[in-house]
Amino acid sequence: MVAITATVRRRVTEDVVSVSLPSYNFPHSIRDSSKVKRGQQIELTGEITRIDEEAGKVTLAMGPLVTVVIDKVRLVEKYRPPKRKKPLRDMVVD
Repeated sequence: MVAITATVRRRVTEDVVSVSLPSYNFPHSIRDSSKVKRGQQIELTGEITRIDEEAGKVTLAMGPLVTVVIDKVRLVEKYRPPKRKKPLRDMVVD
């Protein structure tokens, strides 16, 4: 899980806010019911789906996929694979 700091651009509707993401040149809207104001910084979190080391960019899943410069994201939570309830193979019964 990673986080990126976004700047509020404007309120589109009562529960939707338009935000500006650093190094992402497209408008992005999020659902938000709090009382954020224009110019306020908010933190958005998402999962990394792809890393392009040559270009120095990462793609995040935050609803739609968003590609930003790797320097603009920060690690929030270390990846931990899900724990298995059953073994991968069947138990051998004599």
